[in-house]
Amino acid sequence: MASSIDVPVRELSEPKWLQWSLIAVALLLIGGLVVLPLSVVIVEALARGVDAYWQALQEPDAWAALKLSLLIAAISVPLNALFGLAAAWTLTRFNFPGKQLLLTLIDLPFSVSPVVAGLVFVLLFGAQGWFGAWLIEHDYRIIFAVPGIVLATLFVTLPFVARELIPLMQQQSADQEEAAALLGASRWTLFWRVTLPNIRWALLYGVLLCNARALGEFGAVSVVSGHIRGQTNTLPLHVETLYNEFLFSAAFAVASLLMVLALLTLVLKAWLEHRHGTALARKRVGH
Repeated sequence: MASSIDVPVRELSEPKWLQWSLIAVALLLIGGLVVLPLSVVIVEALARGVDAYWQALQEPDAWAALKLSLLIAAISVPLNALFGLAAAWTLTRFNFPGKQLLLTLIDLPFSVSPVVAGLVFVLLFGAQGWFGAWLIEHDYRIIFAVPGIVLATLFVTLPFVARELIPLMQQQSADQEEAAALLGASRWTLFWRVTLPNIRWALLYGVLLCNARALGEFGAVSVVSGHIRGQTNTLPLHVETLYNEFLFSAAFAVASLLMVLALLTLVLKAWLEHRHGTALARKRVGH
């Protein structure tokens, strides 16, 4: 592996007016499409006062939705982290027939509508689905229950970790791993002492993205959940339920809670980029 090399940074040669114009357009779009809508959520959430805001958050259904969202993320994110690691290792370290097909299938959840994904699970595990009769006979329930929500969330968040790791591991050579193997390192030592240190920040970045999507997923979860208040409603579904019942202030209050969770994820991501961005960038370019 090459030693660290300082890459000279060349300033853009475009005229200043063009640079400032592009910056202004970017700020205008971010302000209009991101900052303004998020500000509206906070304003509407507090429209009836702080007491009404806290009361909406302390409702049993809101707490149940929060607990369910965190539970789904706690199950789906580690599973997808393990899958992403295994997929990245397999696709970057071995050659086998169908490798390109597997890589394409990993990207499939990006191109399939979440609603379609939810319908697929209903067709498989619903009462009239392929496995519905068997599940009813053995008293298993997947659709309109937590397992169905986990499956739907796993599907839509499947590519996030794998897609962060695969390009990085493709650019990194396997020289260090081969040298460690020749020196007698076990497979676990090889992974823990050689592979993981090189991919740890990309792995954590993928986990954060996966967690953000798991907490905010709506389409696929909406199809398989059944919208049962206090049981299968996640935070996004609870917001929709409150809004449809014209409880606007409560809906925005719960939406602000969801927004806070997303912002915490982004703050952690920004901290990682600030703290380790240079090292991660060098690893990505193979230095």
